[in-house]
Amino acid sequence: MVAPIPVSSPALGTGIIPVLAYIFRINTEDKASPPSVLGVAGLITDNGSRAFAFAGQLYLRQDTYRVSSAFLQGNLNYNLYGIGSASGNAGLKLPLKQEGSVFLGEVLRRLKWQFFAGPRIITGHSSITRRLGGTDEVPAPQGLGLKTKLTSIGLEVNRDTRDNRFYPKSGTVFEFTSDFFATSLGSEYSFQSFRTTFNKYWGLTKRQVLAYNAYFCATGGEPPFYGNCIYGTSNELRGYEAGRYIDRFMIATQLEYRLSLPKRLGVVGFAGTGGVASGGRRLFNSSSLLPAGGGGLRFLLSRSYHVNFRADIAAGKNEHTVSMGVSEAF
Repeated sequence: MVAPIPVSSPALGTGIIPVLAYIFRINTEDKASPPSVLGVAGLITDNGSRAFAFAGQLYLRQDTYRVSSAFLQGNLNYNLYGIGSASGNAGLKLPLKQEGSVFLGEVLRRLKWQFFAGPRIITGHSSITRRLGGTDEVPAPQGLGLKTKLTSIGLEVNRDTRDNRFYPKSGTVFEFTSDFFATSLGSEYSFQSFRTTFNKYWGLTKRQVLAYNAYFCATGGEPPFYGNCIYGTSNELRGYEAGRYIDRFMIATQLEYRLSLPKRLGVVGFAGTGGVASGGRRLFNSSSLLPAGGGGLRFLLSRSYHVNFRADIAAGKNEHTVSMGVSEAF
């Protein structure tokens, strides 16, 4: 399956992401394992961002083992608005360029009650330099101009009861990850990152699906600014430039209605809210909530696995984004 994907967003500019994905079963007689995926993607935008990535998810031995890995290298040009919701609302920005690479690997084993658990590792390096423009009122991040290495070991626990991993109509997904970055592992920073995701799906009719997503992030220790919880990444939430709102804690929740139409087409509508804060209790302060909503179009790329190409437009508190990709947002 090949798809050249044009993208536009306030964070990365406008450009093309060529995507190549191969969906297959390692053992055709293994009906218990979901289909495995191997993919490659490249990013080229008009603001100078350049990157490529390789990723794979393998399901083995009657779905006893799940092995995932990803590698990304390149440079991303983006804006830093400071830390906290107040900084994001101020609109002052510092243009940055971040170059480097990162590798993620994990191996999960089936436990009881459809739970999987196993170790994970993240390692990578990057250097951050300032681009022209912006304002000096946004403090320069620690380590600007230096090459920084980050390495962590961690744990993932998940439970996935979806009927179709690419376009679920029933079931739930629960995922918890914990990553521990430490100088003893060769990392420049020592900090901890915790993330929890919960999704639920209802098939209303043959062509209609209602999907719910909740996400929580917490960070401890002394992370670099990009090691904190970043609002707007991983579609949490669409409608916000990734990097405008960054802090120690983050919460996001959203609901999406999906309708399949004739001729491989489909439409969706979604809405949600969330926020970032320096303390967990402040997340539920109504004055700091960051709502978003929007809609999108779908085009069916694979009838066998029901894989969609998606194009979404969303509006947040002070901005809007346009995003495109393969498979659903969550």
